[in-house]
Amino acid sequence: MRIDLNSDMGESFGAWTLGADEALMQVISSANVACGFHAGDAGVMRRTVELASAHGVAVGAHPGFQDLAGFGRREMRCSPREVEDLVVYQVGALAAVAAAQGLRLQHVKAHGALYNMACADPALAAAIARATASLDASLVLFGLPGSHLLAEGRRAGLPVASEVFADRAYLADGTLVPRSRAGSVIHDPVEVVQRAVRMVRERSVMSVDGTPVPLEVDTICVHGDTPGAAALAGAIRRALEAGGVRVESLRPATKL
Repeated sequence: MRIDLNSDMGESFGAWTLGADEALMQVISSANVACGFHAGDAGVMRRTVELASAHGVAVGAHPGFQDLAGFGRREMRCSPREVEDLVVYQVGALAAVAAAQGLRLQHVKAHGALYNMACADPALAAAIARATASLDASLVLFGLPGSHLLAEGRRAGLPVASEVFADRAYLADGTLVPRSRAGSVIHDPVEVVQRAVRMVRERSVMSVDGTPVPLEVDTICVHGDTPGAAALAGAIRRALEAGGVRVESLRPATKL
């Protein structure tokens, strides 16, 4: 059995530093690199790709709403065409940065509010899938298990990956508890590690109302801006490997 362990990276901006990217790169297998709209900038993008390359970590684009002030976690009312345009712009930018380092992108994972909205809205999901496929039909599209993102990705001919979140609480319908609600983020490291192992071994997670939620699991996310994210990701990796699960990217880091 194998699983991908991903984290959101490159979220620093200008004089502001966010996340422990260097430490996280030593334990994750895939990096979702911010593309400058919700976080990151040209220099941060390039340094993050260089860091991933040095550690053999696969690189994916992490496009979000154009919302630096809200870190991309505020819902914005954009048309499907506007979403398609912003995804093409951001994924294209990171693909160029990666190409300058001799790398190809592995995947696309929408960020924050854009991700959650697209999981529930087929029109937005289709826009993200179209944008991704128009750039490179081999890119893997990440989404919640059973979501419109995965369905529209398949419809567009893209490979897809079911993503689960070790440090987020779930509703009974398999969606994430909104960050506006108390308890949406799980801070107890022991609980997070136990949930991650159960997700992979048993293909399920317990919802906030006590209902088991069945899951397909290809990749597990640990948020890079979570305090202690590197130590948490390391503990998850060790627990999985102790249980016989190989932690590796969906594809080997690919050179051009």
